Amino acid sequence: MANTNEITHGFSILASNNLTKHTLVSPSKQTISFNSDVDTTHYDEDESSSTVSDCESSVSGPVVHPPTPFSNGLISLQEGDKVYDLISGRLISGLGVLGAQAKIVSIHRNSFSGVMGQAKIQSFQIFVKAVAQKCGGDANVKYAWYAGTKDEICKIIEHGFGYCGKPNNDGMYGCGVYLSPDDSPLECVKNSAIDREGMRYLLLCRVILGKQEVVHPGTDQYHPSTGEFESGVDNLQVPKKYILWSTNMNTHILPEYIISLKAPSSMKGFGRVQDSLRVPTSPWMPFPILISALSKFLPPPTIALMSKYYRDHKGKKVSRHELIQRVRQIAGDQLLIAVIKSYRAKQL
Repeated sequence: MANTNEITHGFSILASNNLTKHTLVSPSKQTISFNSDVDTTHYDEDESSSTVSDCESSVSGPVVHPPTPFSNGLISLQEGDKVYDLISGRLISGLGVLGAQAKIVSIHRNSFSGVMGQAKIQSFQIFVKAVAQKCGGDANVKYAWYAGTKDEICKIIEHGFGYCGKPNNDGMYGCGVYLSPDDSPLECVKNSAIDREGMRYLLLCRVILGKQEVVHPGTDQYHPSTGEFESGVDNLQVPKKYILWSTNMNTHILPEYIISLKAPSSMKGFGRVQDSLRVPTSPWMPFPILISALSKFLPPPTIALMSKYYRDHKGKKVSRHELIQRVRQIAGDQLLIAVIKSYRAKQL
């Protein structure tokens, strides 16, 4: 049998046999825990080892009756529940100094009720085992954030991921679903839509990443480049974006939790504070010269995308600040600093 222990960033699932055996019963004994020393995902065949259920509370006090599933198959978790506290704590801490400006309003668990819900779990587990076997025993299953409107997320829970026409992301990394690693929710929150009540909605999903390939901005890729890979990533060492191709989006993503939160209506504050922690201090350089210098390090599609953003700026379609942010997102600060320093040295 394939090894189903996968490394995660910070969440560790200990699921009961309701998730591992091919049964058609509600997975009421699913737990999630965090350990700073051991980051593993483990599927246990012994239901008795599930130490915390979604209905149990980690604080002492009156007995709380288990929440009733909603008609759409969601179960409300309560503050004080270990799962609730872990997810909310992970999200708030992932926002860094900006966490104080965000407020978790509710967390709901996808109960995967009914025959079709159980079928989704079984399908995901089958692909976990298949990818693990393909990748030498490690399917590389991790948790990741996805932002969407309330209506979109409800449809994802009911029908799965899908879109027609232009995707709701910027398409910078090809045709697929973009998710943020569980320890980097800031970008996901910044890109989330706000409804009339000032609410933002996130999905915490389990994703099968397998062996990842670096995807450069500007690509039109929509499936793995070779059979060796399962998913894409913007940076292997410091990932900020996972790319699950459209061909795999409903087999390699399992949406488990919906988080409703309130954050400042204008995300400019989020961006400014976070960016101020890492803005390059080197002087800027003429943009055409910068593009020429970067072309020695980045592939042609990426340079073409960068040139398009520059033309948009010249045509007053995007601001200078937005142009700079997009260039930093594409090239990365480390490369930009090195190129700028080299340019300045030659000017001396």
